[in-house]
Amino acid sequence: MAAASSSQLQNIYYERKTGTPRPCYICNRPTTTVLATLKTEDFLYTCDSHLTDSASPIPTPASTPGPSADDIKKVIADYHQREARKSDKGNKDKDMDKDKDKDKDKDKDEKEKEKEKDKKTVDSPKSPSTPSIPTSSTPQNPTHRKFQLHRHIFEMRKNELRRKEQGNKAKEVSKGLPQVPRTAF
Repeated sequence: MAAASSSQLQNIYYERKTGTPRPCYICNRPTTTVLATLKTEDFLYTCDSHLTDSASPIPTPASTPGPSADDIKKVIADYHQREARKSDKGNKDKDMDKDKDKDKDKDKDEKEKEKEKDKKTVDSPKSPSTPSIPTSSTPQNPTHRKFQLHRHIFEMRKNELRRKEQGNKAKEVSKGLPQVPRTAF
């Protein structure tokens, strides 16, 4: 498994909660709040007070402005215009197809009546209805606050990761080298 390179690390961290408290990276108090990168390449524990304090080395996330009211009105107006065009085209086609549809509807009604008669003649015991459990069609994704570390703290994190990578590489290289003799001269 290849470790992520510290040079590819981005300064975007997301706030998450953990089950076990660990010491804060800044003040060493126990905390369950952790800032982690998207793929959890790097993480650091921080107190909630450091995340909300304006003088903290971890700035609060900037709120992203949504679309303005004018933009929303423009989009709605465009949508209504497109729907009106579609309905105009649809009305022309519907007038021509109405006669054909009437004949098809009569045939469908007759077939449905025959099926209902067949169902009535065969009496099957009805099973009790089971209550249906409502399920949401779209799963809700948890939203985490986004943070950007101070440039000095971020450089410290990158240096730590770089040192760890170099240590791992040194261990791998040393496996192929012969061992130092341990006997006395």
